[in-house]
Amino acid sequence: MTKPIIAAATAISMLASLPAAAADTPHYEVVEFDAVEWGALNPARGDASPRAGDLWGDRARDKASGFLVRFDEGFSSPPHIHNVTYRGIVIGGKIHNDDPEAAPLWLSPSSFWTQPAGEDHVTAARGAFNMAYIEIDSGPYLVQPSAEAFDNGERPINVAASNLVWLDGGDVTFLPASDGSGAQTAFLWADRETGERGSLLRLPGGSSSRIETGAGTLRAVVTSGGIRYTNPQTTAEVALGAGSYFGSMGNAVHTISCDAEDDCLLYIRTSAAFTVAE
Repeated sequence: MTKPIIAAATAISMLASLPAAAADTPHYEVVEFDAVEWGALNPARGDASPRAGDLWGDRARDKASGFLVRFDEGFSSPPHIHNVTYRGIVIGGKIHNDDPEAAPLWLSPSSFWTQPAGEDHVTAARGAFNMAYIEIDSGPYLVQPSAEAFDNGERPINVAASNLVWLDGGDVTFLPASDGSGAQTAFLWADRETGERGSLLRLPGGSSSRIETGAGTLRAVVTSGGIRYTNPQTTAEVALGAGSYFGSMGNAVHTISCDAEDDCLLYIRTSAAFTVAE
């Protein structure tokens, strides 16, 4: 589920077939926002469909994936369901996702929501530029009519950016000790069975940080600000704006400089233990 990458990341999906020594080598992948290939999120609606582009994985296949979705100003979908549950992070504009009869709840950038499989809902957007990061734990991602609605036992979650709870190095051990002006995190979800979890990482403007991971997978999407990025397999820094992606498998190191005057925010999905150092 990847796009153009830097370093030898195309082998990630082939690790099972690699010799043991090769499998111990970390693999990296990077997707710049400008390299995302866009298509219709729901091909059946043609030009009326939001545009979507994969960052990692392939949303048309039966595995996990993460992708961007762009909505035109004033977009409003008809009621519908999806065959799989998804999570969303607002990157730009304002997005409403709720039951067809619900009053609009406009989620601003850095807000988080989930949409359970089978639940009838509508999605709308307002803003000159509206974009969200969406991820699923299995695919394919399909849009289906409300008549096929079902209850899978899950309930939707809408967390406005203003309701996020931010923790720093005084609260969690994987962030550097801080006086409150350093790196911070907000926990979003966790899967006890797989050990995977999702969170937001906030880095101060002008700061430099290093993310070091243990064995496992880390996937990160820039949701706000602009960063300069390197890893041990890159030959030069790469500028990654909002909507860009980087990831790794195995013990890895990601070096990040936050170019923004304000904070830089990353959404991180990981099965690996990681630490952030300044």
